[in-house]
Amino acid sequence: MSNQSSPLRVAQFGYGYWGPNLARNLYQMPDVELSYLVDRDPQVLANAMGLFPGTTLIGDADQVLADETVDAVVIATPAKTHFALAQAALSLGKHVFVEKPLAMNLADARTLVDLAAERQRVLMVGHVFEYNSAVRYIKSALEQGELGDVYYLYSRRVNLGRVQSDINALWSIAPHDVSIALYLLGQMPESVSCHGAACLNGEVEDVIFLTLHFPGDLLCHVHASWLDPSKQREMTIVGSRKMIVYDDVASEDKIRIYDKGVYRRGDPIYGEYQFKVHSGDILVPRLDMREPLRTEMEDFVRSIHNGEQPQANGENGLRVVAVLTAGQMSLEQGGMKVQLAPLLERKG
Repeated sequence: MSNQSSPLRVAQFGYGYWGPNLARNLYQMPDVELSYLVDRDPQVLANAMGLFPGTTLIGDADQVLADETVDAVVIATPAKTHFALAQAALSLGKHVFVEKPLAMNLADARTLVDLAAERQRVLMVGHVFEYNSAVRYIKSALEQGELGDVYYLYSRRVNLGRVQSDINALWSIAPHDVSIALYLLGQMPESVSCHGAACLNGEVEDVIFLTLHFPGDLLCHVHASWLDPSKQREMTIVGSRKMIVYDDVASEDKIRIYDKGVYRRGDPIYGEYQFKVHSGDILVPRLDMREPLRTEMEDFVRSIHNGEQPQANGENGLRVVAVLTAGQMSLEQGGMKVQLAPLLERKG
């Protein structure tokens, strides 16, 4: 538990694609001192010069980790480096926030969760959409039964650009939608299947089609790619009473609630059900437009001060990695269904 009378001293590792957003929020928080900004690329550090007065810009990660005055680290480096940095920081008694994914395999993710528990440190994962007001609105609507029975949901997270060569679209893009689905439905899928194609370099999949098979034949389908003609970040949830379309790219009407649905009525007659279709108004609810990343960072700091678990805690991150691991196995096996239960059984 941290002393709330003094600012939390935080070191951030990585100032690339997402790093500037994290650094900006950390620097602006009154109860946080952004002590270090770490990046191995001198040009990247030069880009940050003068933006954060009082923050030390440095390329030596080991020197920063060895600083006993650093309370917590925020990791925004390439995904394949997440585990080593997070493990080193936790081992030295520091709280850790790591961008998604938590790790690149389930064993490493489990190691980090266990280490955080052993050292009694906060481990948090950057599943920022769980702090998005639109996603939280949908969660509340589902919990209140507003949509009726949820039949299925699907998402598209595609764009043209930010092509990557060291990590495929499953691990780079899909974690967002997987975390949203697990958060909204409050349960794990029973199995996962995945197809994809490595169109550009023949090595990593630029496009994936991931399907999560939940109990009760509830399906969630995720289309993720950096090779697409238009930028789309959209999720649709189809229920028996209502349906919701969440468009994260929209400037204002990010959520549309359609008073439409199909439900069965009466008993089976000659082996068939009677169905009733209803169609009503479209509601565009007013949402809090506060930046989700600020809410996320505040949860991290508050959890450290209070000794509590954040929303996107280590176990949360491990569950997402479990789904991604199953997806990768399916991808390598031609789209076969991969069961989650065997993967989640703790070994030893």
